[in-house]
Amino acid sequence: MANIEKKILIVEDEPDLLKILADKFSNEGFRVTTARDGEEGLTAITKDKPDVILLDIIMPRLDGMSMLKKMRQEPANKDIPVIILTNLADSDAVVSSLEHGVFDYLIKTDWQLAEVVNKVKRRLHMN
Repeated sequence: MANIEKKILIVEDEPDLLKILADKFSNEGFRVTTARDGEEGLTAITKDKPDVILLDIIMPRLDGMSMLKKMRQEPANKDIPVIILTNLADSDAVVSSLEHGVFDYLIKTDWQLAEVVNKVKRRLHMN
């Protein structure tokens, strides 16, 4: 059986972190699309139809929660798994994101890169 390349969209405004995540997922065999804010993220969803999204909350132009709410309004995007990556340890933000179908919520200071990859692979039933 052929290994089907999974598509991941990484929406992150910190250039260094975006590059690290993109490189790691590329090396793991994912087809990676990146966006630097929620507006770019919404465009990328329409164009590339990712299998999973890593989403930052605090970004310029359109923040992650606003992007999440907008994308969930489109029937085609209701079931795309989203993992939040943020510096916010705010319980209200966690609850709000979970209400909008977020699969997991990771605080940037609390995770290792390998953990993020493993969570994505588990969500996509790849391991």
